[in-house]
Amino acid sequence: MKQKENKSAFLEYVGDTPQLRILDFFIGNHFFDFPLTEIARESEVSYNSLKMVLPKFLEREILIKSRRVGKSDYYKFNMENEFVKNIIKIAWQLTKKDLFEEDVKLPNQKH
Repeated sequence: MKQKENKSAFLEYVGDTPQLRILDFFIGNHFFDFPLTEIARESEVSYNSLKMVLPKFLEREILIKSRRVGKSDYYKFNMENEFVKNIIKIAWQLTKKDLFEEDVKLPNQKH
């Protein structure tokens, strides 16, 4: 598995695992759906690792199957899921914090 040269603020703060890379990919692309091969390539996760993680993400309704094109199923973030909504908010707050070096208050964080 090759190392990402420029990690997102999300990965810098929460760590760098296959599951988090997949979440990070969808955070930046939450308006779109993708086949497994593209998710694996763009998130820099092996196809086999993605296949191991996918059932949990589907079970928890983090990802949903959006459509089928030919033999490929397409998946996207489930924007109705509260976890997904919150993870996107947190990721953008972390990005904003890094970009503007602001003291951004994260949910449930005391100052």
